[in-house]
Amino acid sequence: MIRSQRWFVVALFFLAGIINYLDRAALSIAAPLIQKDLHFSHAELGIVFSSFFLGYAVFNFVGGVLSDKLGAKRVFGAAMGVWSVFCGATALATGIVSLIVLRVLFGMGEGPFSSSNSKMVNNWFPRREVASAIGVISSGTPLGGALAGPVVGYLAMRFGWRWAFVGIMLLGLAWLVLWVTTTTEHPHDHPRITREERELIVADQAGGDAGQSTSGSERPALIGLLRQPLVLATAFAFFAYNYVLFFFLSWFPTYLTEAQHLSLRDMSFATVVPWLFGSVGLAAGGFVSDAILRVTGRPLFSRKLVLGVCLSAAAACVALAGRVVSAEAAVASMSVSIFFLYATGSIYWAVIQDTVPRAHVGGVGGFVHFLANLAGVIGPAVTGFIVEATHGAYGSAFVLAGAVAVLGAICSIVGIREPRRAAVSVEGAW
Repeated sequence: MIRSQRWFVVALFFLAGIINYLDRAALSIAAPLIQKDLHFSHAELGIVFSSFFLGYAVFNFVGGVLSDKLGAKRVFGAAMGVWSVFCGATALATGIVSLIVLRVLFGMGEGPFSSSNSKMVNNWFPRREVASAIGVISSGTPLGGALAGPVVGYLAMRFGWRWAFVGIMLLGLAWLVLWVTTTTEHPHDHPRITREERELIVADQAGGDAGQSTSGSERPALIGLLRQPLVLATAFAFFAYNYVLFFFLSWFPTYLTEAQHLSLRDMSFATVVPWLFGSVGLAAGGFVSDAILRVTGRPLFSRKLVLGVCLSAAAACVALAGRVVSAEAAVASMSVSIFFLYATGSIYWAVIQDTVPRAHVGGVGGFVHFLANLAGVIGPAVTGFIVEATHGAYGSAFVLAGAVAVLGAICSIVGIREPRRAAVSVEGAW
C-alpha cells in the first residue's frame, strides 16, 4: 500500500497524542482530591495549573529549534521519556512548591510535542496532505483528554490520586520503545517504504516548498521569519485557541464539581463528551481546509476561512456555557465550543507548513507555539483569581475566554495574508 509508511508514522503520533493529553489532563481530573489533600485555595490551584506552561511554552521553541538541528525523531523520543517520568513523579508532591517544580519539569518534557511532530510531517508528507495529517495526529489529544476522566477518576478513587500518575507514566514508556524501533527521520531512510511512496512524497515537496531557496545568500534567517506579520498573527490566533482550551482543560472539571455539584465519578464521565466532540473537530478541520485548498488553489484563504468561522463559533458557545443553569447544558455548550475550537487545531501548523522554508519549519513552529502557550501561563491563573474574587462564581471567566477567542478570529482574518515572495533576503523577508 503506497500510503502505509507515512500514515503509520501518523498512527504513532496519534497514539502519542492520546498519551500526551491523558498525562496532561490527569491533574485537572484529580484536582478536587489534590486540593483537599494538600489544602490548596482556588488561587493556589490556578498557579499550579499555570506552572506547567512555564516549562512547556519555553520548550515549544527550544524543541522546534532542536528538531531542525538534531532531528524530530530524536527530539520527540527524548520528550516522551522526560514527560512520562515527571508525570509519574507527580506522585511525590508534598505541597505547592514541590508540585509546581514537578509541573514545570513535566511541561518542559511535553514542550517539543507539536513542533517536533510538525517537523516530522514536513519530512514525511506531500504538501497537499499536510493539514489532513496534522489533523489526524492532533485528534488523538482530545481522545486522551476523554480517557483521562474515567481512567484517572477510577485509579484515583480505587488506589489514590498518586498511583494514578504512576500508572499512566508506564503507557508513555511503552510507546517510547515502539517509536525507537519502528521509525526513521526521513522516508528515504526507512527500510520498508516503497519506491512509489518515496517518489510521491519527494515530488510533491519539491514542487511546493514555500519560500525555500537553494541559494545560501537568499535563504531567510530564522530571526527574520519570526518578525513576519503573518507569523505573529498566526501566533495570536493560536494564543486565543489555547486560552479557551486551557481554561477548559484546567478548570472545567472543578467547575462541574463546585458550581454544578457533580460527584467525582459523574464529573469524570461528563468530561468525556466535550473531548469526543473535539476529536471529531480536529480531524474534520484539517480535511475541510485541504478540501477548500484543492477547490480554490489558495492555501492561506482556506486556512483563515476555517480559523475565522470556527473561532467565532467557539467563542459564542464557551461564553454561553458559563451562563446556563444545569450541568447537562454546560456540558452540551462546552462540547460544541470544543468541536469548533478543535476544528482550527491543525490549521495554525498548516499555515506554517504553507509559508515557511523547510529548514526553519521546526523553529518557526516552535516560536509560534511558544507565544500561543503563554495563554497557559496566564489563563488558568487568571481564572483562579477570578473565581476566588467572586466567591466561587465562574460566569465572568467563561465570558473572558469567549472574548479572547473573538479577538483571535479577528486577528486571523485581518493578519493572515499571502506573504510577499519577491523580497527574499537574508534579513528574513519572504
